[in-house]
Order: sequence, then structure tokens, then C-alpha cells
Amino acid sequence: MAVRRDLVSDPAITSALLLARRGQAYYSRKLNELTDADFDEPSLLAGWNRRQLVAHVGLNARALARLVEWAATGIKSPMYSSPAERDEGIELSATLPVQALRNLSDHAAIHLTVEWRDLPPDRWSRPVRTAQGRTVPVSETVWMRTREVWMHAVDLRNGGRIADFPPELVDALLDDVVGAWQRRRANEGLPDFVLDPTDRGTRPGSGAANGAGERGGTGARPATTAPPVVLSGTAAGLLGWATGRAAAGDVVVADGEGAPPHHAGSETIGSHGTAQRLRLHRLLDPPCAAGACRGLAARGVDRGDERTVRCSQCPGR
Repeated sequence: MAVRRDLVSDPAITSALLLARRGQAYYSRKLNELTDADFDEPSLLAGWNRRQLVAHVGLNARALARLVEWAATGIKSPMYSSPAERDEGIELSATLPVQALRNLSDHAAIHLTVEWRDLPPDRWSRPVRTAQGRTVPVSETVWMRTREVWMHAVDLRNGGRIADFPPELVDALLDDVVGAWQRRRANEGLPDFVLDPTDRGTRPGSGAANGAGERGGTGARPATTAPPVVLSGTAAGLLGWATGRAAAGDVVVADGEGAPPHHAGSETIGSHGTAQRLRLHRLLDPPCAAGACRGLAARGVDRGDERTVRCSQCPGR
């Protein structure tokens, strides 16, 4: 039988697909290292054990496959029928036997990659709607899944490290972070953060898109009266701090002070001699209406939506 290959040949999309599949392999390897008993232990996401995390990642693959099917057939197929249906699916799936959860992870990932493989080249630009209501080209599902598998491999809390990520992925995720900060600064009173990777020649947020989707910084910095908060560290260290997955000691402020824990409600740090109150929470995720949550599951994996949502991990949802 002849080997079936991706129908698409666009270099940007094929490169993005490779990165997503490498991420799936990395996530699956970390998952397979867990014993059955390990599934009941906490993940790095506050309020979620590994069962819930594995269920979420598996169901996310199914949801993204529905978007690819939508683009392929023209028949509307949303990621989820409602936010409640998404949350209920995660909680129910988390009660499955461990082997069933492992099967969900494997089978859903294979289904998604087959949908990508068989999508005709002329349909990769077709619009679909994410769980948060954003209309994006279906090619964006590749980046959505890329972030999901690489970051949640770390969240399994069994040795996955941002330092293991390919450099181009770290750079793309840092661009996402900076872009989110710039979009949200006016509404949320965020300081003017500037990330200064010590192992890169440029700073994140230059405006360059990476891979198949539209993302990255806006390039132009919004006007601000306060001096910027310049944070230095390796690119991986900065990404870990900015997404709540690294110790504060991995990042320092330009004046030499250590950066505060990213998930803290607020901290006072110096910047060019000026103390600034920093509201620090998961800046890569949509803001939660119920509180400064630490969970990635605010509403699927769609980042960059400026609408306020209520996440699955805060009281009063």
C-alpha cells in the first residue's frame, strides 16, 4: 500500500504541521512515562489532576478535528456545542479508566492528523469559528494544537521542560505573549513589559508571524507614560515565567531585581528606580471573569481573544 502524505504543499503549513506533530510526539512520550497510579496526581494546572489534563488534551484534538472537517465539507461543525458541554466532557472523560484515557489521547491525535493530511490545498484558507467565537482560517488549528501539546506536556509535571522546546517554537510563543500583553494593556492596566532574551539577537514582538496562523506582536508599542519593565533571561526562562511555568529566579528585571512569581496576584518590583504594582496572571490566556486563574483551560486553546471569559477552575463559574 502506498504511503499517504499531506495533500497540502505550502511550505509554511507543512513546516507548522511538522512542529505540531513533534509536539504531539513529545506530549505522548511524557504521557507514556506515567504509571496508571500517576494519573490521580496533580498536574501543574491548579485544580486539575492529570486525569483532567489528559482528558482535556484528548478532547481538544477531537474539537479541532471538527473544525478541519468543517473546512473540508463546508458543513458547520463547531468545536463544542457550548462552554458547558466542553467542561462536562472533560469532567466525565476524566473518570474513565486509565487505559481508556490513554486510548482517547492516542486515537484523537491520530484522527486530527489524518484530517489535516487529507485536507485539500485549496481549503486550508477556509474560515472556521473557534470556541471563543473568533473567525480564523482553518490553518490556525495547527498552531492551536501546537501550543496545546507542547505546553501541556510540561503541565503533566513529570519532567517536561520548556528548555526542551525547539527554538522556533519558543520564539513564536514569546511573540504570542507579547502580542497578548499589547492587546490587553489598556483594558487591564498592565505595565509595559519588554522581554529581553539573553540568548537571542532580537526581542519578541517584532510583528513577524510564525507558521501557518496569524499571531505574534503588533510591532508598534502602545503609548505609555510609565517606563517599560524590561525583563531579562533566556528565551525559555522568559517563556516559562510569562506562562507561569518557571521559577521567578529564571528572570530578572533590568535593574537587577528578581522578577516576582508570575501567578502572584500583585507584586512590587523596581523598574528604572520606580516601583510598579504588577498585576500578574496568565497573560497568554483570555482573562477570566471570576479571578486571576492559573489554568490553561479558560476556554479551549484559543488565545488572543480579548473577550472576558469565565474559566473552569475559578469559583462561581
